[in-house]
Amino acid sequence: MQINVQAGDITQSDAPCIVVNLFEGVTTPGGGTGAVDRALAGMISELIAQGDIRGKWGEMTLLHTFGKMPAPRVLVAGLGKSGEFTIDRVRELSAAVARFLRGKRVARFATIAHGAGIAGLDAEACAQAIAEGAMLGLYRFDRHKRTDDDATGVESVTIVEQDRARVGALAAAASRGQIVAEAANVARDLQNEPANLMTPTDLAGRAEELAQQHGLGVHVYGREWAQEQGMGSFLGVAKGSAQPPKFIVLTYAGGGDATPIGFIGKGITFDTGGISIKPAAGMEEMKADMSGGAAVIASMVALARLKAPVNVTALVPATENMPGGNATKPGDLLRAMNGKTIEVVNTDAEGRLILADALCYAAKLGLSPLVDVATLTGAISVALGDVAFGVFANSDALADRIKQASAATGEKCWQLPMFNEYKDLNKSNVADVKNSGGRNAGSIAAAFFLKEFVDDRPWAHLDIAGVDMFDKERGVIPKGGSGIPVRTLVQLALDLAARPL
Repeated sequence: MQINVQAGDITQSDAPCIVVNLFEGVTTPGGGTGAVDRALAGMISELIAQGDIRGKWGEMTLLHTFGKMPAPRVLVAGLGKSGEFTIDRVRELSAAVARFLRGKRVARFATIAHGAGIAGLDAEACAQAIAEGAMLGLYRFDRHKRTDDDATGVESVTIVEQDRARVGALAAAASRGQIVAEAANVARDLQNEPANLMTPTDLAGRAEELAQQHGLGVHVYGREWAQEQGMGSFLGVAKGSAQPPKFIVLTYAGGGDATPIGFIGKGITFDTGGISIKPAAGMEEMKADMSGGAAVIASMVALARLKAPVNVTALVPATENMPGGNATKPGDLLRAMNGKTIEVVNTDAEGRLILADALCYAAKLGLSPLVDVATLTGAISVALGDVAFGVFANSDALADRIKQASAATGEKCWQLPMFNEYKDLNKSNVADVKNSGGRNAGSIAAAFFLKEFVDDRPWAHLDIAGVDMFDKERGVIPKGGSGIPVRTLVQLALDLAARPL
């Protein structure tokens, strides 16, 4: 799909549909909506007076122009209360509009810049949000379905701007929005792929393809290399699977001599729980246990396309967690790359095991700061539901940057505490640490486990287990893989490039 910005008058657009808006409580529309109302001889004002258009959030009213304008249709989108309208709502509105018009078989539409008028929001931020919302909202994963001859898609969205002097800046902002949204959709594609078609080898292959397309450095390592590195924790998880493990390394160099940031993503391409096997109900969603890996791979694509002035290395330890005859058992002992021993008390706490060695390798490479992303604990869903991902950090400065990036992108997060008392949950009688601290404070205990392997450099852990997959459409999120937190990671990298820790 194409996102365009044009100078002009929205009333003169010949798109199959033009989109204007209305705040709740407004009786006399102004701006672009007012211009369209005048072109339609007061039709919108009359419908407002009759109570057919109220401007309620999410309200969609489709009008036919009957030759009064070049465009045959006008969509009036409700913005809700003006005091509640934010950049987040611009994204969500754009997604809702795009889906509504797709349902009406409209292939192209033009829109005014929602929020950049009387709402007083930054015009460039609005343009970026419109592009993001449309791209994210229209996402569908249907590659394995038979082609529906009756199905249609939106081919282009045009933002019409009256002030010709602003067109260049708005176009650049819309392009940024399109790039980061397309990257999130790359992550969604990886998340949604059935696990038999997204093995560790397949994930590595997709990473290599993306690297070649976008000029990223890439290395994919196998079992022998991991053994040479001393990655006993990673390989302990991989033992139960017939699929060979892969350790994926992507590099982007746009920041000169600056120390590379480390993005580390959990790459469990299917999680049965291992010997500590999961219940059957809902296990099919465990194909998305590589969502952290998908997010860091996709964020690298966006940074390369944006030509971001930053250096980033992404590490993805990829394996299945299966209950094979050679699988690690509860009570077994593993040794991580940094020499620390781990008592495995629960084989379903496997994500932290593979991340342990990835974090050690990140430290060996000298990456800093480190940000790991993982569908790590069910406990985070108990704490935060499906609204926000959890943030844990040994650096308040890094945590603050993540929260700022999260707020800017609309991917909500919440920081949880890391008081020293929680560290005792991971004490083991037979090893340096055990891989599960039990039920209480489960997400915090998991974060403390990871902290054992970061070598005291600035580090943050993003637990995305509550927001990786959705069972129904919501805002810019479709049913299935969410692509969270790709946009947060990209924004964080850009922020760190501008203002290093």
